[in-house]
Amino acid sequence: MANNFTFYSPTEIVFGRGTHTQAAEHIRKYGGSRVLVVYGSERVAKSGLLEQVVAPMRQAGLVCHLLGGVVPNPHLGKVYEGIEIGKREGIDFLLAVGGGSVIDTAKAIAYGLAEPDRDVWELFDGKRAAKACLPLASVLTIAAAGSESSNSAVITNEKTGQKRPYDDNLARPKFAVMNPELTLTLPDYQTQSGCADIMMHTMERYFTGSGNMELTDALAEALLRTVMTNARILHEDPANYDARAEVMWAGSLAHNDLTGCGNGGGDFATHMLEHEMGGMFDVTHGAGLAAIWPSWARYVCASAMPRFVRYAVNVMGVTPGADDAETAEKGIRAMEDFYRSIGMPTNMRELGIAPTDDQLHAMAASCASACGGSKGSARLLYEADMYNIYKMAL
Repeated sequence: MANNFTFYSPTEIVFGRGTHTQAAEHIRKYGGSRVLVVYGSERVAKSGLLEQVVAPMRQAGLVCHLLGGVVPNPHLGKVYEGIEIGKREGIDFLLAVGGGSVIDTAKAIAYGLAEPDRDVWELFDGKRAAKACLPLASVLTIAAAGSESSNSAVITNEKTGQKRPYDDNLARPKFAVMNPELTLTLPDYQTQSGCADIMMHTMERYFTGSGNMELTDALAEALLRTVMTNARILHEDPANYDARAEVMWAGSLAHNDLTGCGNGGGDFATHMLEHEMGGMFDVTHGAGLAAIWPSWARYVCASAMPRFVRYAVNVMGVTPGADDAETAEKGIRAMEDFYRSIGMPTNMRELGIAPTDDQLHAMAASCASACGGSKGSARLLYEADMYNIYKMAL
C-alpha cells in the first residue's frame, strides 16, 4: 500500500554542454549580488574552470569572493572560515563549484550566515533546527552526492572525528548548473565511487519494511540499471560524454526524493554506518558505502525479503533460486560482482582499512548516538546490530 508523501524539489536544473558559463544570469535572477564562490582543490583554478565561472559573474556586476581548499569529508573548520568571510564581506549568495563536499560546505556556510549568532555545528549535532539559510547554487563537477538538488549536507568535525548529516529544505539549492563535460577528466576511482553513491541514495529508499508504489519502484529500478550500465561504460571509456550525462542526471534524481515517493520511508542505515568509517578513517564516501552494503544487506535481508527478491530479479537480473532466500542471496552476490567489476570494494579490507575491535565498538556507539539510538526501515538497527554489521564487513 502506498504511503502518503510530500514531494518538494524546487531546484532549477541547467543541464548540458557549456552551461557552466551561465551562472551569473541565474544568480541575478535569484537575487544574489555579493557571492562567495566555494571550491575544492587548486586544480579547479589551474584548469581554468574557476575563471570561466567567475569572469562572467564579475562582468555582470556581481561582487565575488573566493574560498578554496574544501576536502572530501568536508571539515567544519572550513565552514567557520567561510562564515567569517561572509560576515566580513556582506555575502548574500553562495555558489559551490565542485561536488558534494563543496556543495555541503556551501550549505553549512549559508546556514551559519543566516543565523550568525548561533554555532552552525549545533544543527549537525542535533541540538536545534535551522530557522533560515542564505540562497545557494552549484556548478557541479562530480556526479555522486546529489547535493545539488537535495536538502542534505554532511560535515565532519575534524577535531572530534564526528561526521554528521543535517537535512532541511531551507538549503535546497536555487539552481544547479550540470555540464557533463566537467566530469570527463575525473579519475576512474572517483567516477565509480560516485556511481556507488548514486545507487545507494536510491537503494536507501528502495529497501523498506513497508509501503511501496509500483511507479516509484519502477523509476528506482530503471535508475539503478542505468547507472550500472553507464558505470561499466565509463570504466572502459572514461571520455564517453553520453555515459557521463546519464550518470550526472541520475545523481540528481537519486537524491531529490523522487525515488522515495509513497514507499515506507528511507532506510539510510548504510549511510550512517559509513559516516562513522569516513569520520574515523577518511575513506572515500562511495567506496565506503560499497564496502559496508553487502554486510548490511545480509544482516537485514530476512526482515525485508520481498524487496531483496524484487531487487535481485528486476535490477540485478538474476534467475530466481529454489526459494526467496536463495534468490535474495544471488542478488547480493551479483551486486558484489558488479562492485568489483568497476573497482569498488565489498568489505573493509578491500577498502583498505582494518579497524580493531575497539574501533568497531566505538563506531557502533557513535553511529547509534548520531541516529538517536536506532536507524533503519528495512530493519531497525541498534548499537549491537551496528557492531555486528561492522564485524561482518571485515
